[in-house]
Amino acid sequence: MDDYDRFKEVVDGGGFAVMHWDGTAETEAKVKAETKATIRCIPFADQFEGVDTQEAGTDPVSGEPSEGRVVYAKAY
Repeated sequence: MDDYDRFKEVVDGGGFAVMHWDGTAETEAKVKAETKATIRCIPFADQFEGVDTQEAGTDPVSGEPSEGRVVYAKAY
């Protein structure tokens, strides 16, 4: 998922989202503050629910480069 607004909708609805992460605590804290979501896992497989988790990209929160995607879900 590369759209932060869509990410927030999915997480708010109780779903899991696979999104690029730049690897910083600051970005994770911002996501948690804005959505109450936390990183649930950093996938070791190349695919998670049909999404390439090892593909480099851009973190939609910070705009910084990302080496891959992580799985986020709302904290309980």
